[in-house]
Amino acid sequence: MNVIPLDQATAELAGGKAAALGELIRRGERVPPGFCVTVAAHRGGVLPEAEILDAYRRLGGGPVAVRSSATAEDLPGAAFAGQYASVLDVRGEAELVAAVARCWESLHHPRAVAYRQARDVDDTGIAMGVVVQRMVDATTAGVLFTANPLTGCRTQMLVEAAAGTSVVDGAAEVDRYLLDGDVPGPAWLAGLRAAGARLQQTFGSPQDVEFAVGHDGELWLLQSRPITTLFPPPPDSGDDPRVYVEFGHVQGMLRPVTPMGMATLKKTVAAMLAALGFTAEIVDIGGRLYGDLTDLARHPTARKRLVPLMAVDFGPRAQAAMEHVLADPRFAPRRPEGKRSAPAGSLGTAARALTGITRALARPGKARRRLYAAVDELRAASAAPDDLRTPGERLRFVREDRASEGAGGHTDTITWPIVAGMLAGTLPAHLLKGLAGPDEIHAVLGGVPHNITIEMDLALWRIARDAGEHRSLLLGAPPAELAERYRLGDLPEFGLTDFLQRYGHRGVAEADLGVPRWAENPAPVFAALAGYLRLDDPEQAPDRRFERAAAAGEAALNDLAARARRRPVRGRLAVFLLRRARALAGLREAGKFAGLYHLRAVREQLLLIGAELAGAGLLDEAGDIMFLDLEEVGAAVHQQVDHRALAAARKAAHRAESRRTAVPVALLSDGTDVERLLPPGDGPDGVLTGVGASAGRVTGPARVVRDPATARVEPGDILVTATTDPGWTPLFLTAAALVSETGAIMAHGPTVAREYGIPAVISVPGATTVIGDGQLITVDGAAGTVTLG
Repeated sequence: MNVIPLDQATAELAGGKAAALGELIRRGERVPPGFCVTVAAHRGGVLPEAEILDAYRRLGGGPVAVRSSATAEDLPGAAFAGQYASVLDVRGEAELVAAVARCWESLHHPRAVAYRQARDVDDTGIAMGVVVQRMVDATTAGVLFTANPLTGCRTQMLVEAAAGTSVVDGAAEVDRYLLDGDVPGPAWLAGLRAAGARLQQTFGSPQDVEFAVGHDGELWLLQSRPITTLFPPPPDSGDDPRVYVEFGHVQGMLRPVTPMGMATLKKTVAAMLAALGFTAEIVDIGGRLYGDLTDLARHPTARKRLVPLMAVDFGPRAQAAMEHVLADPRFAPRRPEGKRSAPAGSLGTAARALTGITRALARPGKARRRLYAAVDELRAASAAPDDLRTPGERLRFVREDRASEGAGGHTDTITWPIVAGMLAGTLPAHLLKGLAGPDEIHAVLGGVPHNITIEMDLALWRIARDAGEHRSLLLGAPPAELAERYRLGDLPEFGLTDFLQRYGHRGVAEADLGVPRWAENPAPVFAALAGYLRLDDPEQAPDRRFERAAAAGEAALNDLAARARRRPVRGRLAVFLLRRARALAGLREAGKFAGLYHLRAVREQLLLIGAELAGAGLLDEAGDIMFLDLEEVGAAVHQQVDHRALAAARKAAHRAESRRTAVPVALLSDGTDVERLLPPGDGPDGVLTGVGASAGRVTGPARVVRDPATARVEPGDILVTATTDPGWTPLFLTAAALVSETGAIMAHGPTVAREYGIPAVISVPGATTVIGDGQLITVDGAAGTVTLG
């Protein structure tokens, strides 16, 4: 069957676009009549001219629109808008045949091929259908978005319309209508809004709808496809507006979390908030961790300290978004009611915090020793017993979570020295306001000791420094190849085994249980080693840089101490806190480092279970277990439930979300990205503005990095990335400066940047897309600016 009526079209017969139109016709919507050239005809490779012309004559001839309809089109996460050919106002039989041939040819246009490759769309079996429809003699044509594509708001529709037949080519002058509440304007808008609501319900997601209005005022629907750029919406909260703040960037994660990792991270973030005296529901939105802060925003007392406390870990972008929310009348303070409205914090938490912080500030050395002892105990408690043999036994160990139970007794021992160090590093800026700038405070925190991540990076540097005869080997092959050879035992020993025994439980996005550790895939470690081996200036050696940063930090502290005498009380307190910051701030990484031991043990046991399930035909491969939850794993282990299809579907969704380059820092329950509501920042052309997190000024080529495993950061390059976590920090040893799209002053990346003495500017929206790889840029960590060119 080479040609079929449009109302019989399905995705299998005629591709995605034809299928949507066929469904509209079957649902009774007004669609211009037409027919389809099927994908079977395309796979046959011979244009069925006679059948096409016969169908054209039966349609009545005259002008028609000819549109591509590929089997890989209008997919979740890949709309293919503009990738394939569409030919409008085609007149005559010869033009029609040529237009169909042009649509066929567009399937393999380099632009379309690149688009499919970028979105991991499998070309195997892909084919092209073609839709031929009678042209509408339109007075107006345009596009309806059934959700606002600019803000993400699901309760607004946006219309772009112009006189003529099309606005999608971008050539026409466009009128815009925001449909929110009443519908003013042309009479056809009300009908269009109603049609949009029907289409969204029909297809189950917000739609991008092409339409035309004829001279008789009739509304015609020309296409409906999903809006693939929208970030997934929060859970339905009915008529109760709620606000959600993204927590993943606190752990240096932009990519979505695996289903198996989500439950663990929810507990981790909840515990982190509890330590600060807050409670909040943690929800999964688009595979990312968001906290429902609505009750805190509305609480008469908690809302007053919400924005300042967010400075510690969430950063200025989240703070600005929350300030906007607090000014919204829908989030005005109200008297607490019911179970959800318990006041933030408690007297017990406050008392423990005061005691723990005071003890740490009074005797920092003793606090460190207690913390290190607790970390050692947690490491021992995390190990799996040697006698685990069956999947059931392994699953029981995973569910017992004995390490987390043991951690309960160490929470105060680990938490409050870390909080004390963070507070000691942030409060002096307020005490010395007008006497010292933020960049001077940051300088004091350079080269801070007792940081496990810095110790890790310097240990890796020593391996590179002592590589000797292995230098050419480590520089001569790609990191992925070296990692595979290492796993096979095909590399000489040069110190990496000892390194991975101590630090192999780390990795990029390491807080996600579903992500491989360095011990499993050391490719990022080899990438960092190669960067170190390219260092040829002894003065730029990481240990020398750290020593200089430490000396500069002590000198900056002494300078501030001299000036602080002008304020006898506040100045002395600020200097005391800064001295304690140098003694305690390095502990920032210790708590997470300890928690990773447990994640490693759990991951190892889950992968062993996954291997057995794969062997039994219940999973395709061992790693697919990370796309299940524990209840589903239990069903597979105990009831032999086949989860291959479920895991495959979740992996595909995870891959699609992983391509997203920007994640909203705050969302409203209607899907609105709060940052999109804020006025644009003012600044000169060619200057990007963020927040200075480590002082200094450097000019150099930008190195935009999205995956440390494939990064090549040359000495002097400026590292530009969306986010960072400890798994990224080995790259800092060769970088001249850091620019990131997210972050907070005390987060992982800026902390390590300060300790190496490299300039850092954080919270620069869109940095990885605005800045080109290799582009010359100037980073000013004091001013918080990035100058292009």
